Amino acid sequence: MANLKALSIGFASVTLIACSLVEHQAASFNPAPAFNNVGKYSATISQNNNVADIYFPQPSDLKTGNYSFPVVLLLQGANVDKSNYSKFASIVARYGFVVVVPNSPKSIPERKVKGLFTDTSQINAVLAQISRENTNPTSPVKGIVNSEKLGLLGHSYGGVVGLSAIANLCLKSLCGGSFNRPQELAAGAFFGTNLRQPATNEFIPIKNSGIPIALLQGTVDNIALPERTQATYDKIQDPPKISIAILGANHYGINNTNNPIGARSDTNTPTLNQDVGIETIARWSGLFLRASILNDKQAFTYVYSTGDDLDPNVTAIAQTKTIPKVSYTWGLVLLGIGAIAVAWKQWRWMVNLPNRPLNQGN
Repeated sequence: MANLKALSIGFASVTLIACSLVEHQAASFNPAPAFNNVGKYSATISQNNNVADIYFPQPSDLKTGNYSFPVVLLLQGANVDKSNYSKFASIVARYGFVVVVPNSPKSIPERKVKGLFTDTSQINAVLAQISRENTNPTSPVKGIVNSEKLGLLGHSYGGVVGLSAIANLCLKSLCGGSFNRPQELAAGAFFGTNLRQPATNEFIPIKNSGIPIALLQGTVDNIALPERTQATYDKIQDPPKISIAILGANHYGINNTNNPIGARSDTNTPTLNQDVGIETIARWSGLFLRASILNDKQAFTYVYSTGDDLDPNVTAIAQTKTIPKVSYTWGLVLLGIGAIAVAWKQWRWMVNLPNRPLNQGN
């Protein structure tokens, strides 16, 4: 009994110290973008003739400073024009990335549709193009790109493509003939998406080989249902991984306008202001990419520990590492604490889900 009491007191002391350190870091960390200004230009991707908008940080010493910004490819939602991501992409770029947003016109014969549908071939095409941009004397991003580090962003259909790419899968209609995951691929953050077999509704295992994945989801999304995002999160094999609920956002919370022209409409009206939603999704995406690609420790702490307590528009659940083997006593203590924490997070997520018929959406 005395040993258990000593263990409890010691554990409480360690917990208080750890909490104090986290609180201090949270109080001193500013989650705002690292750069105030952003530049933008358009380029044609040589391999597929797709036109892309390219966003990049634009500090006053851009050409004289020693900058090396990783590449981030944004894979668009079905029939959502690249221009409808301009606000989101601009904010993410200000976190220290060169963000490439292509339009990907394509026909899908098996679905008898034609429109803006990206696929995994866009990934290597953009990597090749941005390497050329980095050496082109007339390019606005000449000499400031780190093309050896690639992050993916994706929305809806584009998120499905991104998840399949991280899993190194070549799925029908999502893959341009063949695909091998490039070694440059370091992380992916996807909004309003899930990965499953449409015919069977079976969720596909995501063998991500340790590549960090963030799933961001509007709680009033009636196209990509939140419970399907949670099921996809459960299928991600390796940590770190995080599921982030954006309270009151619908399927188009990432876009400049709700229900963009040409895209499938979400019948649920968002309760979160559109610009607030864009900023929230971009902030969490940008900090997640900084934590994953740039090894930014403060960004990591915000994303995986303190951020959802500081942000009234977000709840999150996460796993940062594989749970190691521990002694029986410590196992009981940690299991109890972990169960309480997970239950609290999941309760906060579920109470924000609206009632809806389960047979709607994708």
